[in-house]
Amino acid sequence: MMTSTSSLAVWSCISAGLLALFASALVLFPRFLLFLSQSDIRVEERSSLTNLESFLAVHFGAYLGAVALTLILNIPTPEAPIPPKDVSALYHPLLVPLTIASSSLAFVSWNTKTVGALATVTFTIDATIGLWGLWTILFASSRSISKTTGADKRTSAFLFGNKAAASSQKKALNKGA
Repeated sequence: MMTSTSSLAVWSCISAGLLALFASALVLFPRFLLFLSQSDIRVEERSSLTNLESFLAVHFGAYLGAVALTLILNIPTPEAPIPPKDVSALYHPLLVPLTIASSSLAFVSWNTKTVGALATVTFTIDATIGLWGLWTILFASSRSISKTTGADKRTSAFLFGNKAAASSQKKALNKGA
């Protein structure tokens, strides 16, 4: 008998496998779309994809791959072998895979000149998502704020350290307690 955790794990694995299969087909074999789109009526046969179709196939495939990776990385386990770390409230399962995919696709969009203004628009959107995700990964966690003084730990020791400010905060904290 399957428990709810194991059925969710099976669903996650099967969904991730199907999404990874579709993603790899779109990225590695985009001409397969021509085969799927042909009908029995042979009005006009094309032998290659347009630049727009290739561009969109790569982008859609990369985002499908990011979602498949997220499904694999977040498969629930009945018992954690290692105690879970303190995860901040700003964590989201799609954060890292989507940031990596968006940053990579921004690079691809920047270097694609055959689809006109769509490459510029896609670059802007992908770069915004990628840079915002990178900023969130690096700076948006609550671990950088001191629980005792409320000081920002990222800048308190910058270059030479701010000993005067740190000691005055500590004195004020001790007077209040």
